[in-house]
Amino acid sequence: MRVEPIAGSRRAPAPLARPQAVIFDMDGLLLDTEVLAARAWDEAAAAHGATFDRDLALRLVGRNFRDCIGLVRAHYDADYPVDAVLGCWHATYDAIVARDGVKVKRGAHELLEWLDAQGIPRAVATSTRRERAAEKLRDAGLLARMHALVGGNEIARGKPAPDIYLEAARRLGVTAGACCVLEDSEPGVRGALAAGMTAIMVPDIAPPTEELLALGPHVLGALNEVHERWRAASSARAVESSP
Repeated sequence: MRVEPIAGSRRAPAPLARPQAVIFDMDGLLLDTEVLAARAWDEAAAAHGATFDRDLALRLVGRNFRDCIGLVRAHYDADYPVDAVLGCWHATYDAIVARDGVKVKRGAHELLEWLDAQGIPRAVATSTRRERAAEKLRDAGLLARMHALVGGNEIARGKPAPDIYLEAARRLGVTAGACCVLEDSEPGVRGALAAGMTAIMVPDIAPPTEELLALGPHVLGALNEVHERWRAASSARAVESSP
């Protein structure tokens, strides 16, 4: 899905330049897991004779589990089996992953190969706990390709606060303004912009809202489109600097 800026209600993003450093989200961006997470909410609720609100599931995308707990509790009344659903969600999700596996998102490997060739540092900043994130990235063959990893349990405030991105930049040894963040969720994009970083949204199961588009992030349909834009920007830069 490609969303182009329009005059008036939206602020046009700045031109997409070759990045100095890249911060990746994980779930829904590098790994095709958000649809599995949504299924886990459905299955966890069904196991206790309930259904799970689809709109609520979309609002949980990009947030750490602590914040998800707060949103679920605020959404349902006392008759809903909140504690039971929350208590079995992780086990339900793990069972789905064990049964169906996790795919790496289209274009991820090619993009990482280009970043390797360009010598561009990169990190993962994910709302998932660090230990679980490291395991998921290792199983997907991506952990060794990152220079830093920040988990949601390592910072005080989760997305959409900027904390996790600022910590990722610190661990990479670069300034916030040098970083480009790749995200699939609205909380993630908002946090990246709040950190003063360039934000590229590659939507997964939740499309960007008009309110988010008004903030001026780049929105591209897949990681291979990001790769194409950056490669083109790098080529143009090389031509401009040639004698």
